[in-house]
Amino acid sequence: MSSTVASSTFQVISQLARQPAVHRAFQWFHLQEMQMREWHRQVASIPAPPFGEADRARWVAEQFATLGLEDVGIDDCGNALGWMRGAIKVQPGQEPRASRPCTLFSAHLDTVFPAEAIGQPVQEGSILRIPGASDNCAGITAVLGVAAAMRAAMLRPENDILFACNVGEEGEGNLRGMRYVFTESQFAARIHSAVILDGAGTDTIVTQGLGSKRFRITISGPGGHSWTDAGIPNPIMILANALTAMGRLQLPGSPRTTWNVGHIEGGTSINSIPQRVEARIDTRSTDSAILLQLEEHIHDAVETAVEEANRTTRDLPSESHGPDPIQFEIATIGERPAAALRKDARILNTVRAVDRHLQIQNHVSTASTDANIPLSLGIEAVSLGGGGSGGGVHTLEEWFDAAGRDLALRRILLLLLALAQSES
Repeated sequence: MSSTVASSTFQVISQLARQPAVHRAFQWFHLQEMQMREWHRQVASIPAPPFGEADRARWVAEQFATLGLEDVGIDDCGNALGWMRGAIKVQPGQEPRASRPCTLFSAHLDTVFPAEAIGQPVQEGSILRIPGASDNCAGITAVLGVAAAMRAAMLRPENDILFACNVGEEGEGNLRGMRYVFTESQFAARIHSAVILDGAGTDTIVTQGLGSKRFRITISGPGGHSWTDAGIPNPIMILANALTAMGRLQLPGSPRTTWNVGHIEGGTSINSIPQRVEARIDTRSTDSAILLQLEEHIHDAVETAVEEANRTTRDLPSESHGPDPIQFEIATIGERPAAALRKDARILNTVRAVDRHLQIQNHVSTASTDANIPLSLGIEAVSLGGGGSGGGVHTLEEWFDAAGRDLALRRILLLLLALAQSES
């Protein structure tokens, strides 16, 4: 970023921050923290596992409508949406409002937890304890807080902002809500930038989307009794051999690449040779070519383990199975594109100028978030925290501390207002 661009962007932020309406919004953040805690408790109490976000989406849509957003609704994918219309009036001869560029402001609805794991929230001062408190009820609450503060301050952006709380960010949701917004929605072509809130924190700027590919490996066979059918190949042992082979692969340290077995299930009893076993594997890297190589290694390891098992049993007499009793399937159950924001991107220059104004010491990072989708399409996007701090993410002991949340909200508001300005 050139010094001229940095200086110009900083001046824009400084001018925005001096506006009386912006000051009123800042004051709302400070004075209405108890209202945000109440929203936080309410939304966290509504279970929202992947593919089960409907109740939480309806609740968010109700809040959007109460806060004065326009054209509030839930789209065909299950995303809760609402528009904050810009102050610019469309002049004769200009493109209609429905085709003008807009900014997306979003947070994902879903958590990694099944509905029965949620329970009741526990509030201890500024700390909220409940699964999903940080990821991503902190983001959802911040979206509501920004909408409420702008309404209370009678603060309108220059161009439209699309407020969204979307489904399908976690696990096998596979970013389906964000994919729909950017590829199938009627306004997909309008979105020129995206500010995505994910979790707690104030100083991080996620600019690089961590790519991933996920697989379900299934190995099946005839099964049988552990004594009378001894010698029939055991799918669990075959899977173990395949995983052992995968573990011998030397992964590159740069770019960082990982793989993980996060779930295994199969078998019926201790004295039965199982008929089926399943494993779910997650692979991650910032380099899509390396992900492809890792996928090939997984296929080779499974095919080799299965072929070895079948080869050793072909000479065994059996009336219950043919010469190759073991079968396998490797299914892709999730794929997130690896992508990165340009270093000279307007959105990055802008958030850095905001942080300079607010005296926030920021750092850029890599993560797998909803931002992967717009970044992979060449659309400027960042993922930020919703303020405060948190811990125990993706565990039943997850917590969020709202102390200092207003600083992140001021950061987000200034960024949105600057992005919603027409580029000169």
